[in-house]
Amino acid sequence: MLFPPPRPAALLRQGLALLMVVLVLAAQPQSLAAAPAPHSFVAEAARQVAPAVVRIDIERSVARQPFDPALLDPLLRDLFGDPAGSRRERGQGSGVVIDAARGLVLTNAHVVDQVDSVEVTLADGRQLDGEVVGVDGVTDLAVVRLPGQRDLQAAPLGDSEALEVGDWAIAMGSPYGLERTVTLGIVSSLHRDINSLGFSDKRLDLIQTDAAINPGNSGGPLIDAAGQVIGINTLVRSGPGAGLGFAIPINLAKRVADQLASGGQVVHPYLGLQLVPLTARRARENNREPDALLQLPEQDGALVQRVLEDSPAQVAGLRRGDLVVAVGEQPIRDPAGLLQQVELSQVGQPLPLTFIRGQRELKVSIRPAALPQAG
Repeated sequence: MLFPPPRPAALLRQGLALLMVVLVLAAQPQSLAAAPAPHSFVAEAARQVAPAVVRIDIERSVARQPFDPALLDPLLRDLFGDPAGSRRERGQGSGVVIDAARGLVLTNAHVVDQVDSVEVTLADGRQLDGEVVGVDGVTDLAVVRLPGQRDLQAAPLGDSEALEVGDWAIAMGSPYGLERTVTLGIVSSLHRDINSLGFSDKRLDLIQTDAAINPGNSGGPLIDAAGQVIGINTLVRSGPGAGLGFAIPINLAKRVADQLASGGQVVHPYLGLQLVPLTARRARENNREPDALLQLPEQDGALVQRVLEDSPAQVAGLRRGDLVVAVGEQPIRDPAGLLQQVELSQVGQPLPLTFIRGQRELKVSIRPAALPQAG
């Protein structure tokens, strides 16, 4: 069967259609090349918090080590100066604006404790004098005020209780004075007891992260993938391989900051116990020893090593060798668990403890007192 030849009008339409296809195909690569590449979630999260991250420069007077000036050669006296005097120490840290209306910056206590001057450098480069509103050494938190500043931007604060191991963690701050530094990692662990890191004078369950935290990061924010502050960077443990970073959970930081900002002193409940962890396995090993000082309950708990004089624990009748296994209905498996429950208690209000003494399980009501101030 023979097909009739196409008409001129049909040929024209086909030619125009083909031309349109060629033009579209020719334009497509150009439009794709012109489209901006999408930024990572890290860049988006950091952009939200960056205007609230500050660098903190401090100066403090440090007493010289005492020595006998009579033993100094005159040339050495000129070199060392007045042996009874003091020297000026400079340091750096980071912070984050948490209240723009009141000009409040949250940072670490060890950054601004007992300083003579505080200079805060904002993200836009402005340098402002800050005043320390309050310091809580037990939680290593402090609040600095920027008087008269009304054009600040506060960081959005998240919920540290909602964190899970493996969540993204982004550290921000000024390590080694290098401002606007951002590092990425994950939440490596939660509820890491600071006492296990060698700080017996603190009460903190820390967020552990592998995001790089270095000197100068202290006081800066740890943020999540949504750009919300989940912690305040406070500590790093370095060694062979990657370092380990630790941050104070933001839920605790918010509570402490509210008390410090209001001019109040942070009150920490206190029982007066020195504790060591005990596991069933360690107890069995102890009890097998023929010269063991005492037989221990073969279960997990917080073992009383010492009861301080005139403390609430002594008033309640606790003794060395008692094993605390519960606070109310909450099981206690180690000293960190007990300290966490004590921190959540109220000074002067009854706190029910369950402990084992020998083979007997006993219950007592203890009234926590305010933790005595250091010094």
